[in-house]
Amino acid sequence: MSISELSSEDALRLNVLLANNPLAIRIHESSMTLYGLLEDGESSISLNPNRTDEKYLKLIRSVLSERALGNPQGYPLYLQRWTRMGRMRDESLNALLKLGDPDAVFAVVCAEGLTDELAGRAWWASTEPENARRMLQTDSVARGETGRALARFLVEYLPFETETETMIESVRMAMRPGVLPEEERRRLWQRSSRKLPYLVGFIAAAADDLPDGMPARSDYQKHCERLLQLDGPMAGLLRKSLSSEGQLFLTTCQRILVKPPTQDVLTTTFDVIREYFSGLRPVGDPDSTIDELLATAEASQDAANFGALEAEARAILVLSGLGYGVLRPQLKGSTASGGLMRRKLSHVLQIIGQQLERLLHPPVDSHRD
Repeated sequence: MSISELSSEDALRLNVLLANNPLAIRIHESSMTLYGLLEDGESSISLNPNRTDEKYLKLIRSVLSERALGNPQGYPLYLQRWTRMGRMRDESLNALLKLGDPDAVFAVVCAEGLTDELAGRAWWASTEPENARRMLQTDSVARGETGRALARFLVEYLPFETETETMIESVRMAMRPGVLPEEERRRLWQRSSRKLPYLVGFIAAAADDLPDGMPARSDYQKHCERLLQLDGPMAGLLRKSLSSEGQLFLTTCQRILVKPPTQDVLTTTFDVIREYFSGLRPVGDPDSTIDELLATAEASQDAANFGALEAEARAILVLSGLGYGVLRPQLKGSTASGGLMRRKLSHVLQIIGQQLERLLHPPVDSHRD
């Protein structure tokens, strides 16, 4: 296939566009319009097909691939060849953005060599929420100008998200510290009071840096000096839990677990809590039931060494093991959500709530040593 097979007016205008070395190309199939991103702006071509739209778009992309890659077969065949040769670097990423192919743009979005500048071009080429979430996983993008634009888009698009999982992931990526100004993070936090998936996204993004304030536990100062003197991860995690930041994190988890709407909310919250206390379990998720976690915590000799904070030490041992293992016996593969899910999990949620309460409120008799 060659450019001469296009309608004469399209062949002429496309030749002019390509001669100006566009940075990226996108095609709006519904309006049959091709856009080129140039150094000084953008240009557009209203296509005039001389065959069916589907066949004409295939021809257009073949021409673009021939010019950008030297091969009309385009993506993904050429991408596979590049990947095998270990050549998915800047040169190939730039070329993929000139194919007018959303799948090729997605390959750029997911590439290790993605830069803030490339991300800006990719975003121009395909403004899809999933592309924004993927690009924000790259630190250089998240810290750059494009990262701020992507995060703001995800926040503005949140009301249109229908899946709990994508709500959580959008907030998780957009609310990472340093991506948006604190004032913007705080605004979404305030909107999250009725949107539990948003709260889950916040704790997943920044468990130690939530955009709110809360005092440390009332007996924090009383225990702080002794915990500083003790060695090991349990002492450090107890001190962290009783601090202002820890109390805010645990209170937010408590709010989520009072009435979780879906299994996605539950499993992600459990993963975040387990990660928060991961210093106690360097091997990761033990995949234990809630009763097994309780038994392990009760048998812990380390916890017994913490005197007045023994109950709290056992609580963080339980919380450090949360994972799907605590849900599996009750759900047994069920896809239940809402009230039905909460009824099935009432025993588990009650026990986890008790562990959070132990960390959030000192016992009435708090004068034990």
